[in-house]
Amino acid sequence: MKKSRIGVLAAALGLALVVSGCAASAPADQKAESPQVLKVAAVTAPMTDVVKAAGEAIEGDYKVELVEVGDYITANTILNSGDVYANFSQHVPYMETFNEGNDGTLVGVQPVYNFLIAFYSKTLEDIADLPDGATIAIPDDPSNTGRALKLLAAHDVISLDPKIDPYAATVKDVVGNPKHVEFLQVPIASLNAAYEEADLVFQWPSHIIALGLTPQKDGLITELDDRFALNLVVQKKDADSAATAALKKAFTSDQVREVIEGNGTIQTAW
Repeated sequence: MKKSRIGVLAAALGLALVVSGCAASAPADQKAESPQVLKVAAVTAPMTDVVKAAGEAIEGDYKVELVEVGDYITANTILNSGDVYANFSQHVPYMETFNEGNDGTLVGVQPVYNFLIAFYSKTLEDIADLPDGATIAIPDDPSNTGRALKLLAAHDVISLDPKIDPYAATVKDVVGNPKHVEFLQVPIASLNAAYEEADLVFQWPSHIIALGLTPQKDGLITELDDRFALNLVVQKKDADSAATAALKKAFTSDQVREVIEGNGTIQTAW
């Protein structure tokens, strides 16, 4: 009888250990089956469209989650603080300006698309018709300020100090202003509003499309510069991680290429 009880207890103990072992291993198994969610911030289409396409294309144990934000500073702030894994909203010169002013550790890891930048006007059909004393609206961030002024100088609207890097130009570096133009500097997101009042407005195609305009059809002067390709951006510590490698592959996938080629205002940069 004693042996029988011992056998039953041993069997019960063995069963308990098996059940206990299964219970302990379940979370690990469940974790292995759950993909790592990579939150990617973006401001507006076609950036958001690209992120969605990359989410369809990503391989491995990863899932892309689009985080839509209202402005470019927020996109960088939440990435720098670790609230998102990456963002897709900017070119590298803009990112570098953010890093300098915010102790940022962001890096561009993959150029994805280039875009035509342009100046637009509600009243003019030719840049040669720009009136004396015209108001020109340009972005207020350093990298896009320089780009706008450089483009105006290339079309003889102004001239810049030859001693400075035109990409770093500010309105203080304008040394020739034959038409006595005045500059209105506002954030990129506010330039569409300036279109109603200013004689000439610099704007990204992703924003000006809201007014029914495109650089190809409506830009008075345009520029395409590889330096300003839109980049996938992550924190420096994540630049060489497996997750970033998966994102880079997804952002250069056929699905993303299809979105870019179907847009008409942008072109692949890889």
